[in-house]
Amino acid sequence: MTTTKRGRPRSFDREVALVQATLLFWQHGYEGTSVADLTAAMGISPPSLYAAFGDKRALFTEVVDRYGSTFGAFMGNALAEESDARTGFARMLDEAAVSYTDPTHPAGCLVISAATNYSPGTADVERDLRARRAANTGSFEERLNEAKALGSLPAGTDTRALAVYFAAVVQGLSQQARDGATTEELRRVAAYAMAVWPEPSS
Repeated sequence: MTTTKRGRPRSFDREVALVQATLLFWQHGYEGTSVADLTAAMGISPPSLYAAFGDKRALFTEVVDRYGSTFGAFMGNALAEESDARTGFARMLDEAAVSYTDPTHPAGCLVISAATNYSPGTADVERDLRARRAANTGSFEERLNEAKALGSLPAGTDTRALAVYFAAVVQGLSQQARDGATTEELRRVAAYAMAVWPEPSS
């Protein structure tokens, strides 16, 4: 009788480990999080980390990708699920105010704050996060262009400037949350921010 030798199973839950890594990078940023910090929080050894995720940089990329489909998914969902663009942007800002102050995880947005400080050796991390933020601004502009084409924005609306404005508001909400602003304070800011929405000519 022959037996098939199976590979040694992983001794940890990969999803749980990813959540722990996400919280660390979110709280301390890429540079402020060491491999020793990660392995301690994830409950694994360095060899297990490298075997399962690659190096720290590869793990960070996976964390950011996962963040976009979990904690950060509210932005895309708000714009896609609301048929009216103004309602979608208002919902997005309101949900940002709530999400960024949620006490169950670090304040603010990981994609905005994770590379605030970086060195020449980690400049690629900053470039990657900047590209992701630019992509978000591009999706804002695309949604605004759709609204203009449908007549819910005036024909002369500068959709690029309006998209950058909304990106700036989101980034400001994130920083204010990290500085200790409350949910209700940021929800009021979000409501005020919508006052700039250009009304179509009657």
